[in-house]
Amino acid sequence: MSLKKIAAMTGVSPSTVSRVLNRTSPTCASEETQDRIWAAAREIGYVPNEAARRLKTNSYTGTEAWRVTIIMARFTSVNVDPFFAELFRSLEAELLKYKVVIERVVYAGEPVPKELQDSDGVLILGRCPELLLEDIAARNENIVGIWRNSMEFAVDEVICDGEKAADMAMEYLLSLGHSKIAYIGDCSYESRYIGYCNALIKNHIAMDYNLIKQTDQTQEEAETAFSELLEGKLSGRRDFSAVLCANDATAIRVLEILGKQRKQLKNSISVISIDDIEAAQNTKPYLTTIRIPIEEMSHMAVRLLVDRIEGEHRESVRIEFPCKLIERGSCYRE
Repeated sequence: MSLKKIAAMTGVSPSTVSRVLNRTSPTCASEETQDRIWAAAREIGYVPNEAARRLKTNSYTGTEAWRVTIIMARFTSVNVDPFFAELFRSLEAELLKYKVVIERVVYAGEPVPKELQDSDGVLILGRCPELLLEDIAARNENIVGIWRNSMEFAVDEVICDGEKAADMAMEYLLSLGHSKIAYIGDCSYESRYIGYCNALIKNHIAMDYNLIKQTDQTQEEAETAFSELLEGKLSGRRDFSAVLCANDATAIRVLEILGKQRKQLKNSISVISIDDIEAAQNTKPYLTTIRIPIEEMSHMAVRLLVDRIEGEHRESVRIEFPCKLIERGSCYRE
C-alpha cells in the first residue's frame, strides 16, 4: 500500500501520512516532516487508492491519468521562499484531489527538459522570463501560471495583483497617520514596489530614496537592509515611522530586530507586509499583512489546467483573486 511505503520512507505512521496528504490536520506533523512526506509521495508517484486501483484511469474523464510538470521559475528549491513553499504544498494537495500525478519539478537555472512534451500539462510558479516561457510553450501547450501580476502572455494565468496589495498596505499606513514610510524589497520594476511608489505619488508625498532598500527578499538581506535603516534613524540621519516589506519573510526578520532594539526607540515603528504565510501568526507582535489567497489560487489553477488538458477551453484565461488586509498587532497610529 502506498501510504505504508511513504510511512516507511519518512519514518512516520501511515495515519500521519494520510492526514498530511489529505490535509485533514495541518498541525499533525512539523513542517519538515510534511515536506518529507510530500517529497516521498512525488518520488513514488502516489495517487489515492481509488485511482491506483485503476492505474491509468482518470476519475474525471475515464482516460489516462494526467501527469504534470511543475516549474519553479524563480527558485532553486521549494523552501527558498516560505510563500512559494506554502503555495507548492497547496498545489500538491489540490492535484492529489484531482488524482493528478506530479511527474517532475524543474527549478530555476535548470534546462527545460525535452520530456516536457510528454507531460499532460505544466504549472509555473512565480514570475517567468519571456524566453523561458517561450521554451516551455514550444514543448507543451497546456500551461497555467500562478504569479502576482499578469504577464500578458498567451497562457492561462491565476494572479493576485501585487501592485494592489502594496497600495492597500500603504493606504492602511497612511490612514494611521504615517507619511514617512520605508520600503524593503525588490525594486527592479516589481509590482509591489510600483504600488509603493504610486501610493506616495497619489498622496502627494515626496519620494525619499534613502528609505528604499533593494533586496532579494530573503531574511539575510532583510537584516542588512533594515539594520542600515535603523542605524540611520537612531543617529538622526533618517526619519521614518513605518516600513512596508515586500513579503512576510522580510517583515518577520524586521520584527525580530525591532524586538532587540525596542529600548533604543522613542516610538514604535509600524511594520506591514504582503503574503500572510503561516509564520505571520507567530511573530511578536503578530504581523499585520496583506493576504494572498494561496489555497483559492491553487484550486483554480488546477481546475484550469485540467480543463485545458481535457480540451474544454482554447483561449487564454486570466483569473484574478483579490487581496485582503489582515490587521494584527504590528502597526500603530502615528
